[in-house]
Amino acid sequence: MAGGRKSGNTSGRGRRDLTVKVRTARGRKPSSTRWLQRQLNDPYVKRAREEGYRGRAAFKILELDDKYRFLVPGARVVDLGCAPGGWCQVAAARVNALGEKPGKAQGRVLGIDLQAVEPIAGCEIHQLDFMDEGADDRVKAWLDGHADVVMSDMAAASTGHKQTDHLRIVALCEAAADFAFDVLDEGGTFVSKVLEGGADSTLQARLKRAFTRVVNVKPPASRADSSEKFVVATGFRGRQ
Repeated sequence: MAGGRKSGNTSGRGRRDLTVKVRTARGRKPSSTRWLQRQLNDPYVKRAREEGYRGRAAFKILELDDKYRFLVPGARVVDLGCAPGGWCQVAAARVNALGEKPGKAQGRVLGIDLQAVEPIAGCEIHQLDFMDEGADDRVKAWLDGHADVVMSDMAAASTGHKQTDHLRIVALCEAAADFAFDVLDEGGTFVSKVLEGGADSTLQARLKRAFTRVVNVKPPASRADSSEKFVVATGFRGRQ
């Protein structure tokens, strides 16, 4: 109809912009503003709040376990660097640590961290440096035996120097792997954060000797601009 308004709007004009934008406040660095805007617009952050997880990182271990199935009822799990506790929350539910799944074996979850962590239902939290001498023996004593899963979402504090940061996270992953070699039961699983290229070649070779299967994967919950990946090593061959 001449002079009439069009019923559709294919140009996109007039549509509401659903992205939350944050203005740079006085005293706030631009980098902090970008971080806050990313948090406010991150669907995993929203889901974590809605589902009661302590952080969006919970979805990383959920997605890894959905694919590789290592958090099974009855499993004994050690979470290294567990703060703030999202991975422990997921593990406790999946291994039936609270015994809420009738007819299923009841698992155990030990969270280890340098800092104090608020209690988590179904988990035993210990303030400990896993690299201390005898830490592996203490964990086995708490478990009354060996673990079925050792997992780590730890990352060394960033220095801003790419090569230095790479070396630091590789060293942290190697330390976690050494701990796993001492603590895991035969057939167990090791999961750890690494960098974009996957586990360092030396560590990769060690893991392939110690486990029947080793994969490097980036779960969907990892941010697209993040350099992180995770190594998932299954089928521990036992202490050599």
